[in-house]
Parts: sequence; structure tokens; C-alpha cells
Amino acid sequence: MSLPVEEEIPLSALLREGTRADHGAANSEDFIERLMSGALNRAAYADLSAQLLVVYEALEEASTAVRDDERGAGLVFHELTRVPAIERDLAFLYGPSWRQEIRILPSTRDYADRVREVSGSLPHYAAHSYTRYLGDLSGGQIVKRMMKQHYGLDEGGVDFYTFPDIPKIKVFKDAYRNQLDSLDLDEDEVATTLAEAHHAFHLNRVVFTELAAIHC
Repeated sequence: MSLPVEEEIPLSALLREGTRADHGAANSEDFIERLMSGALNRAAYADLSAQLLVVYEALEEASTAVRDDERGAGLVFHELTRVPAIERDLAFLYGPSWRQEIRILPSTRDYADRVREVSGSLPHYAAHSYTRYLGDLSGGQIVKRMMKQHYGLDEGGVDFYTFPDIPKIKVFKDAYRNQLDSLDLDEDEVATTLAEAHHAFHLNRVVFTELAAIHC
């Protein structure tokens, strides 16, 4: 009698389960809890937006490199591009001279430096893309609602969380996961992806800690 063939676990499922604790820890950071509850102010949200700009500039530079990789090209979606949206938010939050007004924290530069350091590596890109973009499409929609509710951002400032080219977010998320699962990664590359996803969450939490020291 032959033994049943063990079914391979999709990469998206490995990432979801493998980073569940990281995700919970990030959401429990004092800065995030206080921001989401309305206990901070618009300046705290603006400061967070400035940090996001630097991270996404690095990530979307990496997207350009991955687009040239025949294995990973399908994981780059123009609908997810965030830098122009963040720039609009910063112009709304700080005014036309926003580039001179924002401050970039050391932890944010470390985060962006890491993304650039591993640029060109498909497993590393998959990890950072997954942790950022799927978060924007999921919990990011709750963030958008809370920022509008607590900080009066009905007229602007939340374009980062708005995806005009994605009419049905769930359908798009499923398509993204399918592309992630279809990546031709070997066992070592899958392990690298999981390890880098843990590291991405860690880098994100360090930014939140530094923001908390300023705003909480």
C-alpha cells in the first residue's frame, strides 16, 4: 500500500501562519494602539506617513528590479504603487513645502536600507512585498477609517490607503496570493522568504517604537 503524498503548503499560507504572532505584536505597539484609538493627533499620523514614504521608495525601487526577473515579474502590480499617494498625503498634511518639513527617523532609514540591501533577490522582495502590500489592503482599510474618524481627514491625507485601480480588494488579494504561491522558489528560498518576513515585521516595530518615544 502506497503512502499518501504530502501536499505542499502554499507560500502565502506559510507566510500567514508563520507571521501571525509578528502581526499581532506590531498591532499591539503602543504607538499604533494609541493612534488607532484617537489618543494621539494629526501630527503623529503625519509623522508615520513620512516614514512610510521612505520605506515605499525603497520597496518600489526593488519592484523595478524584480520586474526584470522572469520568475518574479508577476508579483509586481502597478495597482499597488504607493509613493505618489503618500506624496499627496504629505502635501495635504504638511503643506506645499512638505519635503522640507518632514523628518525621517534612524529606524526608518535602517528599514529602507535593508530593503535596498536585498534588492534583486526574489525571496527577499516577496517577503517585503507581502508584509507591506497585503497589510495595506487588509488592516490598512481599518486604519483609513479610524484616521478619518479620529483626526478629521475627510478631505485628504489618506490616499495611501486608497486603491482606485482595485475595485474589489478581496478579489485582488486572492490574485496576489495566487501569484505569490506560483513563484518558483526552492526550499531554501522559501525559508529565506519566511525569515525575511519576520525581519520586516521587526523593522516595522522598531519604527513604531521610535515614533512612540516622540508622540506617546
